[in-house]
Amino acid sequence: MTDRAKPRFPGQWLTTATTRGEEAEHDTARASAANRGAKAAMSGQAKLLLLVNGLFAVANALSGTFVNVYLWKVKSDYTMIASFAIAHQITMALTFWLAGKWVKEHNKMNCLRLGVAMAAVFYSLVLALGAGSAVYVLPLGAVLGLSSGFFWLAFNVVYFEVTSPDTRDRFNGMAGLFGSLGGMIAPWVSGFLISRMTGNTGYRIIFALSLAVFVIGAVASFFLHKRKESGHYEWFHGWRALRRSGGPWRIVSLSLVAQGVREGVFGFAIGLLVYIATGNEMKLGNFALISSGVALVSFWLVGKLLKPKYRRWGMLVGTVLMSAAIVPFFWQVSFATLLAFGIATAMFIPLYTIPITSVVFDLIGKDEESAAKRVEFIVLREVALNAGRLLGAAVFVLVVSLTSSPVALNWLLLGIGSSPVVSWMLIRRFLGERQRPSRFGRV
Repeated sequence: MTDRAKPRFPGQWLTTATTRGEEAEHDTARASAANRGAKAAMSGQAKLLLLVNGLFAVANALSGTFVNVYLWKVKSDYTMIASFAIAHQITMALTFWLAGKWVKEHNKMNCLRLGVAMAAVFYSLVLALGAGSAVYVLPLGAVLGLSSGFFWLAFNVVYFEVTSPDTRDRFNGMAGLFGSLGGMIAPWVSGFLISRMTGNTGYRIIFALSLAVFVIGAVASFFLHKRKESGHYEWFHGWRALRRSGGPWRIVSLSLVAQGVREGVFGFAIGLLVYIATGNEMKLGNFALISSGVALVSFWLVGKLLKPKYRRWGMLVGTVLMSAAIVPFFWQVSFATLLAFGIATAMFIPLYTIPITSVVFDLIGKDEESAAKRVEFIVLREVALNAGRLLGAAVFVLVVSLTSSPVALNWLLLGIGSSPVVSWMLIRRFLGERQRPSRFGRV
């Protein structure tokens, strides 16, 4: 081991800096990590990554909230909507695994930019196909899956490299805050435009606006530093980690599968239920405005106040109350009960998502050997999440194909919506752990 690669203090390892300009940021991070009482500051690259993520979120919020509604208006079929989601999830999982080699051995920033570009291609296709989009839900879902896979794989690797255990909760809180801000304004604007225009004119305008924001996001990404390649990609490293007896990844991956089960259904079902209950895109925009406004405050508070030692019980509270928010559906599925669900979820979901995201990335960076395989572990994380999303969507398709009973749908939503409790039960023993100071993540 060279002097440059030796630990500077116990538990801390040095990874290769990508540019000379980042060395000053590393020095700041080292001093911050050494002083547990000091408040760690995010690097300039971390802030820029937040901006790119925010633009990506805004572009998706402008149109993503209404894509399923757009398809539903063409053909009112739950199975079609779920098939679109399944095509998205399968392609995304495959893209993560296949693109891992590109991200690890070549230019990960180009992978991120390709993700943004593929999102633009998706909305261009929706614009071009118009009402014919419902016929091509599988290829459209695949294109969106390519976008998500390329973007989030590169994003998560860079996120790991520009944060540390001292700044990770704060970064996740800020990302959630900006995502909520975009989720407040963008869907409301979209709903306003759609409801004020005849036919599908409003949809065409918001899809075009999304294209413009994606272009801005792609331009902003060029200010992120090109990051050094990090070795050779091991195609089946994740599988070997799952087979390792006594290793943490078997339990952690099951927890991520449980997390994905909820995401795979609620990602499309709730917005669609709001539209079905109201028949009004403006109401859906109002729903997003109010719930995202609550989430904005909640993510800011949790990101600021939640410390690693509080993760275990904070996450338990979040998962239980998120599940309880579904119970009013048994009384009535209306805009009022859906809005109550949206507000409650927005209040408590940061207690769930911030700890589980931070603890998984802390686990990836726990030592030199693990961090060297960060791309492979991030691929494992995303494949596990997508396996859960596929499972949730498949169960949804099975139930709605067998029955149209509202009570059955409510029980389905309660069962799927309670999966975060299972996620907490599986991962809880890792939530109380505090990683030693580490520069992993500051590459």
